[in-house]
Amino acid sequence: MNSAAGLLRSWSIFDIAGKEKILASLEAQTSDPGFWSDQQKAQGIMRQIGALRDIIAMWDDLSRNAGELADVIDAALAENDESLKEDIGKEIDKLTAKFDRIELQLMLDGPYDSRDAIIAIHAGAGGTESQDWAQMLMRMFLRWAERHKFKAEVLDTSPGDEAGIKSATIEIGGNFVYGNLKSEHGVHRLVRLSPFDADHARHTSFALVEVMPEAEEKTDLQINPDDIRIDTFRSSGPGGQHMQKTSSAVRITHIPTGLVVSCQSERSQHQNKESALKVLYARLLEIEIEKHEAEKAKIKGKRIDAGWGNQIRSYVLHPYKMVKDHRTEYETNDPGAVLDGEIDDFMNAYLRSKVGEEK
Repeated sequence: MNSAAGLLRSWSIFDIAGKEKILASLEAQTSDPGFWSDQQKAQGIMRQIGALRDIIAMWDDLSRNAGELADVIDAALAENDESLKEDIGKEIDKLTAKFDRIELQLMLDGPYDSRDAIIAIHAGAGGTESQDWAQMLMRMFLRWAERHKFKAEVLDTSPGDEAGIKSATIEIGGNFVYGNLKSEHGVHRLVRLSPFDADHARHTSFALVEVMPEAEEKTDLQINPDDIRIDTFRSSGPGGQHMQKTSSAVRITHIPTGLVVSCQSERSQHQNKESALKVLYARLLEIEIEKHEAEKAKIKGKRIDAGWGNQIRSYVLHPYKMVKDHRTEYETNDPGAVLDGEIDDFMNAYLRSKVGEEK
């Protein structure tokens, strides 16, 4: 990679000058006497300021390093010093690697990319096969979070009939978690020899993964208390006699949209209510995002829906080993590592495929 050309390309595509203007505007808001009157909104703005400062600082550091290296190269050429060529080559490699890391960071510039994420996993048709596949995907995301030292919590699960899970809801918290995980939104397909089939026949299973940014109450949207109905019921999942004897599980219905969210993983009714509300806010925010995407689709053309009709990735364990993303064509022949949480390369390929697209 030509470092200078790459820097100029990223300066244009990622609009560093525009980010500096946005940062100045946000910082000006903090001097308003009433800035902290709405704590949640103020905290959201401070998070944006922090993220922009980090991006701009990384860019400035990279630009300075590139300038210093250019001076060294010019001096070596002027003096025709062959002994410096090897050292310069090593420095160029270091700068290129640093550039690649920063370029990926710059790609995470969506309005919700810096937020935590809520993942909902749903087993497809196929009974135990798909339910086991859904649980494998849940483990994959939990292992990814563990590898990055992100906080992960299983908010709710619905156990399968014989094995696996029918559905699960997970919350993962950390820097730019949603920006990375949004690449996982869609249908995931598994091909393998069935461990549940006496004949060990080859089976194809599907699971739907939904990835939603965690919503900030009041800042993103507001729910009229009269628009929700909260019901309690006895948990049907594991948890011992205590959960079975008390109505700790919570079901929340958003009346205007018909959305229903339930949570029964915690012993406390209050905890389940908080988790259910968190998921409800995320789903309502996702509806708003989809409306925005639909408006863009009218201008840009047909948009492929990440629903049951369109698989985004295939995981093949038999008759050969391969994981392939159908949107980016990125693939690997090590599905074991992928299912153990090594999915960053797929995320990065997805981010790179979106460079230059209209926001």
